[in-house]
Amino acid sequence: MTPSSPQDTNALIRPVQYRDLEAIKNIVVQSCLAEHHSCCAHTKQQLERVRRWYWVLKLLSWFPNPFRYKFTAYVVSKAQSILAAIQVSPFNRTGSTWRVDRVVVDPQVSSLEVGSQLLRYCFETILEARTWLLEVNIHDKALLALYRRNGFQPLAHMTYWAIAPSMLAELQEREPDLPNLLPVSNADAQLLYQLDTASMPPLVRQVFDRHNTDFKTGFVAALIEGIRQWLSQTEVVSGYVFESQRKAAIGYFQMQLSRNGTKPHVAELTVHPAYTWLYPELLAQMARITQDFPTQLLLLTSADYQPEREEYLRQIGAEEVEHTLLMSRSVWHKLRESKSGSLDMSLSEVFQGLQPAQKPVLGRMSWLKTRTLRWRGVSRKDLVPAPSRQEAESDSQSLSGVAFRITRRGSRSADQG
Repeated sequence: MTPSSPQDTNALIRPVQYRDLEAIKNIVVQSCLAEHHSCCAHTKQQLERVRRWYWVLKLLSWFPNPFRYKFTAYVVSKAQSILAAIQVSPFNRTGSTWRVDRVVVDPQVSSLEVGSQLLRYCFETILEARTWLLEVNIHDKALLALYRRNGFQPLAHMTYWAIAPSMLAELQEREPDLPNLLPVSNADAQLLYQLDTASMPPLVRQVFDRHNTDFKTGFVAALIEGIRQWLSQTEVVSGYVFESQRKAAIGYFQMQLSRNGTKPHVAELTVHPAYTWLYPELLAQMARITQDFPTQLLLLTSADYQPEREEYLRQIGAEEVEHTLLMSRSVWHKLRESKSGSLDMSLSEVFQGLQPAQKPVLGRMSWLKTRTLRWRGVSRKDLVPAPSRQEAESDSQSLSGVAFRITRRGSRSADQG
């Protein structure tokens, strides 16, 4: 993409390069210390992974594939120094909704000005994005002010939970009552899409804009995901509960389990609002799955429109780790006007363009219609016998020497007087 100059003529917005990663890491450390955040270690780990796989990600961005936009980032540089950076990625398969993964700004510069320039650059450059989505910690006042200034509105409140290994051991003692628990495949994409649609409010559903294809995994994506799991020593286990009478999926879970015990287990859970009794059963099933892996925490997420989940997690003693705010905004791209469609044309030029290219020529039907309108005073006689010769001659004298003979068949002949 073409670099762009923000309001400061000496600053430049451009795609991130390998040499910028160290400067971005320093900005992350400084901003986390200034705001007293606990996310510094997690962000530094992500930057290390990006540094390790930078050239692979760069290669994947050159041709169409599911990971083409896995690492899309831009920086604001001035006098060979990095002032801010932003990372974005598509949220759904169609690319109608994009996500702002993170924005980091040097504490020594104005975060509102520089951050707004980066956000506006992404809004104007990524034309296929109609909606933008992001998630921010409720205690990050600087980022909240930045996002609100650029039109982002609250969508939902998210809560991250941690279930201790001791609680998982208690849940493992329960025998889950899930007779129709099935493994997930691409053939179940329609069922999972319907479950996902029913489990969220209309506004959230509109922003996410997911379709059947978002629940399918292609061959290339499955191959790359398998390599990623092998390198990161993780394993993904998923399943869904099928309701035979309604022919629908009523519950779904996916777990990313650590095989070496260095990271917590992460679970994603979706339950139909009419089947909230599935929460104890699915959590018991997930707790039993963790038995085959090293002991670790189990991380879960809940939204404020899922009160039954939050109530059950509090009931079993899960710990609230973090509270975030899900925000979104729409983007309308202006259509570029061509010079020929300018409104500077004079009125005479407009009328001249409406004139016909050549003089119209009367056809046979238009000639007959003209003759009929001219002699509208003559009564129709196509439903009576033809007049005699004497009557026709007398009529011809009264019509300036021109007479028409109308037969039963509707044909007419003219006699010149």
